[in-house]
Amino acid sequence: MTRFSGIFTPIVTPFRADDTVDDAAIRHNVSRWLRTPLTGLVVLGSNGEAAQLEDDEADNVIEIVRAEMPRDRPLIAGTGRESTKATIAATRRAAALGVDAVLVRTPSFFKVQLTSDVFVRHYTAVADASPVPVLLYNVTMFTGVNLLPDAVERLAAHPNIVGIKDSGSDIGQIAEYVARTPDDFTVLAGSATTLVHALMAGCDGAILALAALVPAECVAMWNCVRQEQYAQAHALQRSVMPLARSIGTANGVPGLKAALDAIGLTGGMPRPPLVPVTADTAALIRRQLDALGALEQLQLEP
Repeated sequence: MTRFSGIFTPIVTPFRADDTVDDAAIRHNVSRWLRTPLTGLVVLGSNGEAAQLEDDEADNVIEIVRAEMPRDRPLIAGTGRESTKATIAATRRAAALGVDAVLVRTPSFFKVQLTSDVFVRHYTAVADASPVPVLLYNVTMFTGVNLLPDAVERLAAHPNIVGIKDSGSDIGQIAEYVARTPDDFTVLAGSATTLVHALMAGCDGAILALAALVPAECVAMWNCVRQEQYAQAHALQRSVMPLARSIGTANGVPGLKAALDAIGLTGGMPRPPLVPVTADTAALIRRQLDALGALEQLQLEP
């Protein structure tokens, strides 16, 4: 297996009503997730509202999570910024705080100029400067840019670029990442609605918001595909689809935070301009969780 294969969840950043980061809630959530079969955690991903955090807040969140996690559970931190300089600085700070790898989203503001050649130069500079392994992060739904397979193939030759997370549902592109990169290059899925298909296309695992809520089911899907138990994998995929949609494209981070609150973890407030989901949406998410047995699934002490 590749170094960062497995099922990770991108943890939320809980905010209090006064819009400050809730340090105690982060510790509580992490302690609960560490009692699940998840491979590890991702901090400051899209679902961690990383784009909404100041640098000092981001560094504080990494420090809190690292202190809670044993060294045998990998911790990955998002460090992508719009400039190469800022990305390198964030990456070095995260490495100094003890993360095992960094997940670096594509810059996106100057879309027309962000060609494959530009991405290759950007990521090469980051990887050259990074004290820890670098995972590429393609999240076109938010950035509006796409890290194409030709760029990924070129970047996979760099000794410090060890994998990619792709949050899209283009299974053809994911399969091309797998086909055009070395066997020890980790390809991770980021869409729960197409997880089984991505795993069957060759992904080594996934980073899923859904895994924060139903970690056992997500790990079971990964294991079923690895063991060629495809009927069971597809049955699990069908069962989680309504919840995956609710906390994904339908409601995003506010939906995920409402779901976490429903299962006894702390989602907290989303940071403005995001707003909490409506009461009707929260009730729907709760019904979807209940249908999966997720309201009791973690079966852990408060």
